Order: sequence, then structure tokens, then C-alpha cells
Amino acid sequence: MQSAITPETVAEHGLSPEEYDRVLHALGREPNLTELGIFSVMWSEHCSYKSSRIHLKKLPTTAPWVICGPGENAGVIDIGDGQAAIFKMESHNHPSYIEPYQGAATGVGGILRDVFTMGARPVANMNALRFGRPDHPKMRHLIAGVVSGIGGYGNCVGVPTVGGEVNFHPAYDGNILVNAMTVGVADTDKIFYSAASGVGNPIVYVGSKTGRDGIHGATMASADFGEDSEEKRPTVQVGDPFTEKLLIEACLELMASDAIVAIQDMGAAGLTSSSVEMASKGGVGIELIMDDVPQREEGMTPYEMMLSESQERMLMVLKPGREAEAEAIFRKWELDFAVIGHVTDTGRMILKWKGDIVADIPLAPLADEAPLYDRPHVSPEDYRAWAGIRPLGDVPTSLDPAADLLKLVGSPDLASRRWIYEQYDSKVGGDTVQDPGGDSAMVRVHGTGKALAITTDCTPRYCYADPFEGGKQAIAEAYRNLSAVGATPLAVTNCLNFANPQRPEIMAQIVGCLDGMSEACRALDFPIVSGNVSLYNESKATGGGSAILPTPAIGGVGLLADWRQNATVAFKNDGDDIWLIGDAPSHLGQSLWLREIAGRELGDAGLPPPVDLAAERRHGEAVRALTGRGLVTAVHDIADGGLLVALAEMAMAGGLGATLDPSRWGEIDAAAFFFGEDQGRYLVSTSNSDAVLRALAEAGVPHLFLGSVGGDAITLPRGRVALHDLRGAHESFFPNLMEGELA
Repeated sequence: MQSAITPETVAEHGLSPEEYDRVLHALGREPNLTELGIFSVMWSEHCSYKSSRIHLKKLPTTAPWVICGPGENAGVIDIGDGQAAIFKMESHNHPSYIEPYQGAATGVGGILRDVFTMGARPVANMNALRFGRPDHPKMRHLIAGVVSGIGGYGNCVGVPTVGGEVNFHPAYDGNILVNAMTVGVADTDKIFYSAASGVGNPIVYVGSKTGRDGIHGATMASADFGEDSEEKRPTVQVGDPFTEKLLIEACLELMASDAIVAIQDMGAAGLTSSSVEMASKGGVGIELIMDDVPQREEGMTPYEMMLSESQERMLMVLKPGREAEAEAIFRKWELDFAVIGHVTDTGRMILKWKGDIVADIPLAPLADEAPLYDRPHVSPEDYRAWAGIRPLGDVPTSLDPAADLLKLVGSPDLASRRWIYEQYDSKVGGDTVQDPGGDSAMVRVHGTGKALAITTDCTPRYCYADPFEGGKQAIAEAYRNLSAVGATPLAVTNCLNFANPQRPEIMAQIVGCLDGMSEACRALDFPIVSGNVSLYNESKATGGGSAILPTPAIGGVGLLADWRQNATVAFKNDGDDIWLIGDAPSHLGQSLWLREIAGRELGDAGLPPPVDLAAERRHGEAVRALTGRGLVTAVHDIADGGLLVALAEMAMAGGLGATLDPSRWGEIDAAAFFFGEDQGRYLVSTSNSDAVLRALAEAGVPHLFLGSVGGDAITLPRGRVALHDLRGAHESFFPNLMEGELA
């Protein structure tokens, strides 16, 4: 406890010399090791957002239906009838690269706690995963571990995993991304917040005992990987989903009373962040008796207890005199319960151990006055030069669209994810409306006719080529996914994954993406209510790339008043007409066709398709109206791979082919028409084209007749591909990869 604080010690804790000077100023003396550890985790990027806070303020966070925006454990929106949806997305990237099973599992556990901490019963889990090259020697191990960890935790805790997304790119070879999202439902008059209050009120610790796992986890997550990434395995937490299930039930039972003043889960930085955040939000002080913290290992020091990230733990402030009532509930559920301190009026954190004060820190410098950096970033023009983005120029057309389609549907980014989602229990709870594989997941709000639609999405290659347009597109794509199933988009959570913000080019990605996201959220009336920032996602480890692609993963939530009016991607009826809603495609820049067929990507693939936000909103509203009136039999948004891939996905889902009729198309370039990724577009099938056309004309939405549903193949003006062959290519990638048969 009395170890000398050397420059090496400061550096090991991730603090710069300038930041250590701020510590000295805040304390008016040299810190001891426990105090230094507390400052190090609270000032880490993972906890303080010191490189991004200044730009996060640009994001729109309010709307009439927003009950609570960013700043709490999760965002809260009103879904009517006295109910609220509570949701958030978070990263567990570094831990999942080091130890994929536990990294992914504890990522799921952590995001579940963020949601039920606020009084919600979790009803759905989602995820957004990015892996490196499929043939990278470590990738099969990482994929298998991450998928097993997500399924192992979610399945055991009894919350359905209903959807997600997966991408592959060499930029993630040395730093995969594992982003987890949870959605819960609560009564609007039973929402719990984290601000501590009431001088003298007891502070209680509940859940599992504290061990030495996860110490320095937040600091590790705020630095890039060097050659020693394997040595960081002890910083990865170990989860227990069965304990988490008990914790959910115990917390919700106590929440049914009026005993709780404030509650906070112990996530990143564990007992440190939970206690500091509760006290600072409430403008009070806090005193903790470290001897009373439940411990599962012998001889733990205050330093270890405060920095441990052991899982399945919560911190609460109770009303005085309610301790026995609360303890009885947690003991009934076989969980630890201990009064470990009380609220004070000092504005300080005081830690006592064995009768001595071992830490005495003013709270303001730890939280509200943490470092805040406006880091340099290059201009969009200089960024484009650095990224090597060149005009697209001439590209070959598609000489055989049928063959190109067959190759695309079997490519890593478009192949079926069935191998993954069949390892997840998507039905537990009995409220899942749509199985994984559609545009958005959907779960009924239990006991009602309403449903929540949920999606995760982002196109990192767009964000690399043009961060501003890529940020706009990430929001627009989530909006489109929700609209495609008939849901009204309500709000966004995000997980902003970027590389080293101290590099001006990377900071330009962050600024550009956030500016684009902000513009899109405002135009679409789609506010951001929660989120997470994960920086320093790059690796110097052998075999790893440098920086990841900029990946601002978006989680969107929407509402259907009647779940039975949802739309699905599957063709339903022979003879239905197929219509394109939106402009005819013409933009090949950054398309998967260019990458997979023409061999051109990133710098050689031009600029991404621009996003017309007014058209995006108008087209989404039109599609939702068609669905609500029962005029369409299938709906699918057009995204990666373009029009022909979307058509093939609808055909494979329904077991019905399609014949395309070019008589109304005019002159087309086959590659751009079939595989361009222009934004704001949908495919719909209908048995009532007259009514659909009247509705689209009234809404001023462009549309184009494509053909009709039927048969056992996709029949093109030149060429034909059988559904059997499409399905074989689509379904084989993951089994072949994971069985070691990928050529």
C-alpha cells in the first residue's frame, strides 16, 4: 500500500505525465497505489471518453418519446401504455480477442446488467461482430469462442438472442470486435437511476463475491495491442450466467418495493466506477469499508478490490432501515449481500481498511472534471489523400450476372449466418415474432399486441472511404431495417469502434462519422439515447493489421402497434409482382461486387453511395404505410450486394424463385443495376399492384416494376440460377470454414 509511485508505475497505469500532474493537483499530494489505480481507471478512455466527449455532444438525444438519454446505464423510451423500452449496446473487443469465450460471454452479461439495473426485464439480446480474414490462422478459434460465449451466456440466463450482424475484413485480423446489445421492458413508473442521495443512507453490495479477475480491464481496453496481448489474459473477467439469472430475479423483486434509492451495476472498473458514478451524479460523498466487501480470494488488498471486474455484482443505495428486507431477498436467491458503506456530504471518496484510511479522493476530478481532449484531426481532403481514396473511374460491367450472384451469396459478408444463430436460443420467453435472418429482429411486448423491432448495422468500408457519408449511412441503414419490417423507428444506441485517437487521421474518422450520424439522426427524427465508445482498436501483434476500419455500430429500436402486421423478407405467393421502391441503382462505389468480383476495394473502390436523408425518410414512411395497410406480401431493404442479392435472399427465404422483366428498365449497366448499393431502396412483392402504385404516387416515391414471383430459379434477362444452387452456395461458407474445409 505504501509502494513508491515512480514514472514507470504511472505509465503502467496508462496515465500520461501531464495527467499525473493533474492527479497531484487534485490531491495536493502524491497518491498511494490504490488512489493511483482509481484515477487510472476513471480516466481511461473506456470510462471517461476523454477523446470523444467533446464530439459526442453533437448527437441529438431528445424527442417527445425519450424518457432518459445518454448518461445513465441505458437509454429509455416510451412505448405507450405506461411501458418503456430500455436498451444499450457495448463493446467487449479486447477481452474477446484475448479470451474469446469469456470475453464474449461477459460482454453479454455486462450489457444485461446495464438494462436490468434500470428496472427492466431483458427481453432480447443482439450482437454485432467483426472478424478478420476467414483464412487467418487464429480466426476459426476466435469465431468459435465468441459464438460459443454469446450463446453460452445468453442461453443459460434465459434471454433470447434474436439477431445481429457479422463482417469479415483483414483490418480486424489483430483486433476483432464484439459488440453486444440488450433490450428490456419496464413500467414507466418503475425506472431506477444511479444518482446516490440521502446522507447516511446505507450502501450495499449484492451478487457474486469479488475476486482478482478483470483487474485493469478498463485500462487494458483503453490501449492498443502490442506483442504481449496473450499476457493480458488475466485482465479478462470470468462470467457465470446462472448467477446472473439469480441476480436479475433478486433485483427485480427488490425493485417491486420502494427500498432502493439508487442502483448501479459494477461493469468496467468494477467497484470504483460504480461508486464514483453514483456519488458524483448525486452530488454527494461516499465512504466504503473495504473489510466488508465480499471476497472469494484470500488476502485481497483495497487496490485489488476496487479495480476488480468480477462479474454479476451490483451496488445499491437503500433507504435507511430497509437493509434486512433487502438482505432476505438476496439470501433467498443465494446471492451475497453486504452493507459496505454509507452516503456522506463530503463530496469525497473515503476508503477504510483495517481501521485505516487507504484512499481519500475528491470526486469531482474523477468524474465531471476528468481530462477532456480536443484531439487534432485532419481535414476531409487530407483524410481522403491519407486513406488513398481515388475516383472509381472505369470499371468492367457484369458479363454474367447469374454467376456473379452465385459467387456473392456465398462470400463471407453475404453468406448465411445460420451456423451462428442456430447456436443461440432465439425462442426462450415465447415472444419472438421473427427468427434471425430478416431485416430486423422482433419480439412481442409480453401480454400486449405490441412488438419491438431491433436491428444492428454499420458498413465499415463506407466509413473508411468517407467517414461523413458512412456515418449517415449507418443510421439510415438501421432506420431502413426497422421500416422494412413495418416498425416505426424510435431511437438508437451505438458502439463507436475506432483505432488510436491520437492519430489525426483516425480522429478524422471519429469526427466525420459522428457528424454524419448526427445529421442523419436529426433528419430521420431518430435520436441516440445510449451508447459506448471503444478506441485503440488496433494491433501491433504478429499477423495482425494496424487499425480497424472505422466501425460505428448502430443498434436501432422501433415499435409496431400490432405485431401481426409485421413484414418479412420471404416471397409468399406465385404470381406476385415485384417492385423496386426508390431510384434505379447506378452507384457501384465501395460495393461488395467491386470487392468480390472486380477485386477492387477501399482506396480503389471510389466513394460510397451518397445518402439522401429526405428520400430515406419519405421512402421508409411509404413502406411502413404499405405494410400497415396489408398491401405488400414481402419487404426487404436493399443493402450489401445490391438489388439482385436482396432478390435472391427473398427467394431463398420463401422457397420461390422470380423472373425479371426488363421491358420497363430502359438502358442499364448490368453491374450497376444489379449490384449497385444506392441507398434508400426496398424490394416489395404484392398481389395488389394497383393499390401499391396509387399509394406510392401519392407519397411521391419513385418505383420500378422488376418482375414476378414464381418457379425454382432466379431468371434474368441473360442467365438463370437455380434456388438449389443459390442455397448451396449461401449455406456452405460457415460450415466449410469451421470444419476446416474452406479452400
